Amino acid sequence: MVGTLSAVPEIRIREAAELLGISDDTVRRWVDDGALDAHLDASGRKVIDGAALAAFARANAGSAPKDPLTVASSARNRFAGLVTKVVTDTVMAQVEMQCGPFTVVSLMSADAVRELQLEPGSVAVAVVKATTVIVETRGGQS
Repeated sequence: MVGTLSAVPEIRIREAAELLGISDDTVRRWVDDGALDAHLDASGRKVIDGAALAAFARANAGSAPKDPLTVASSARNRFAGLVTKVVTDTVMAQVEMQCGPFTVVSLMSADAVRELQLEPGSVAVAVVKATTVIVETRGGQS
C-alpha cells in the first residue's frame, strides 16, 4: 500500500543553524546573500523549505577530517577524530570521540583500549559497520 507523504517541513532559521552545526547569523547571511532560499510562514517568521535545506547541506558539506591511518578497508563509514573520554572497568570500556561535529561512542573491551593505547587526546578512526539504522522523527502516525 502506498501512503501519501505529508508536506515538506518548514524549518526556522534557528533550527536550521542547529541542524547544520553553525550560527543563526551564518544562516541569515546565506539567506540575505541568496545562497539559501527562505520565505515567511503564516506567523511571519522566516523559514526554509526542508528539502531545499537538505539539498543545500549536501551540496555544501565540509569534508571529513583526513583519515590519519593508512589502512585498506571495505568499510565506508569511517570517522576520523579525537578521543575525548575513556571510561574503563576490569572488562569493558566506553570510548568517546569527537569526529567533526559528531560525537561517536564505542563500547569495547578494556583490553582493546590498552592495546590501542586509547586515551583523551589520541587521534583515531571510528569505523561503523551496522546492519540496523533507526530513524526517528518528532511525530507521525502509528
